Amino acid sequence: MSKNTLYDSVWQEHKVAELPNGQDQLFIGLHLVHEVTSPQAFGMLRERNLDVAFPDRTFATTDHIVPTTPSGRERPLNDSQAENMLQALEQNTAESEITFFELGGEKQGITHVVAPELGLSQPGMTVACGDSHTSTHGAFGSIGIGIGTSQIRDVLATGCVAAEKQKVRRINVSGELGPGVYAKDIILKIIRDLGVDGGVGHVYEYGGEAIETLDMEGRLAVCNMSIEGGARAGYINPDKTTYEYLKGREYAPGDDVWDEHVAYWESIKSSEEAEYDDIVEIDADELAPMVTWGVNPGQVVRVNEPIPSLDSMADDTERKAAKKAFDHMGHEPGSTMNGYEIDVTFLGTCTNGRFSDFREAARILEGHTIDEDVKGLAVPGSETVRKQCEAEGLDDIFRNAGFEWRQAGCSMCLAMNNDRLEAGQVCASSSNRNFIGRQGDKAGRTVLMSPAMAAAAAIEGEIVDVRQYLSGGN
Repeated sequence: MSKNTLYDSVWQEHKVAELPNGQDQLFIGLHLVHEVTSPQAFGMLRERNLDVAFPDRTFATTDHIVPTTPSGRERPLNDSQAENMLQALEQNTAESEITFFELGGEKQGITHVVAPELGLSQPGMTVACGDSHTSTHGAFGSIGIGIGTSQIRDVLATGCVAAEKQKVRRINVSGELGPGVYAKDIILKIIRDLGVDGGVGHVYEYGGEAIETLDMEGRLAVCNMSIEGGARAGYINPDKTTYEYLKGREYAPGDDVWDEHVAYWESIKSSEEAEYDDIVEIDADELAPMVTWGVNPGQVVRVNEPIPSLDSMADDTERKAAKKAFDHMGHEPGSTMNGYEIDVTFLGTCTNGRFSDFREAARILEGHTIDEDVKGLAVPGSETVRKQCEAEGLDDIFRNAGFEWRQAGCSMCLAMNNDRLEAGQVCASSSNRNFIGRQGDKAGRTVLMSPAMAAAAAIEGEIVDVRQYLSGGN
């Protein structure tokens, strides 16, 4: 097993006891809840006459089910089930004295966007949420894990969760990202190379020059999709970039204790003598814009690279999965994703719904209009992000290009709100999952890519290499 890694340090710091089943009881430093996975957990507490143990360590927002248009947010919500879930969260947080970033409030948004931007996520933490993409918070050098309803109950009642320590795989991403290549391309490449099940039983520690030069928002995107590679969590060791991002944020340590916290954060970093269970090397110099061609995030190619043929796949399971993808996506042998026609472009989510994502997409869109047959949705990951974009006039760029500029929510990432993909539509999406039916109708098709790539696709009405826009080609 690994030794002297950040993961080992954080785990040991938060380990309360060894349980008879071989798991550890792990204290959770930050618990995030939302409207979808929490109601039953609160109900279980009521059945047992239990209180929330650490309400000051628990924060709630609403994101999955909320409409992203102003009119759609009028109460009661048109969807009675969504309204009931929202009312339950309002009641549960009020009764337990949990901080709730409510619908219509200035801090509402996707939980994995809101917590980082408020400084709630910090190095050395254990973070839990009833959502698989809690791995996002590892960008700060924390251990973020998604948990189920019964575990949400446990964290609410005790502040602890039963967990099994994982192996640690170090992923070194050396070299430098070229123009038009982003953090999203790094993680898609990793998932392609290691597989959607490659990380099972592991957490991923990302490092190397290309990771270290990413800003915090890029790091958040990489860690967000660790779960898509099968890893239990993903993290990056904290450094100057981390500290500069956190300094001064609402819930970050104040000036009087800042140096003390930084000293602690430095002490938990993986040491030079760290031992890993596995090490993988990725060369960023060779990366190009990546897009998915199939129905899972591991079915990925470079934008101009031929889609793999069924004959080239020796593994029967891989071949069956590819056949399913070919049938669903309508691919022809030898084709590339360059030129694949789209109907919708969706920008947002906990993967790519931050300010830098919209700024980069706006850079591509400025001076252009999207194809007349394409519907464009730009959905900031939080109300803070929305205001930040509007302060710099990015919303005008999106509107002038033909996009709908929306309010914060999960939106078309998943089919739990009003933003849904229709039968036969193809979506160029900055989200994290391209499963059949994920964005709406089961006959809809999703292609994952960076926000800049999605913006270029919206202009052309088909998938193209975004680098042609950066070189002045269009």
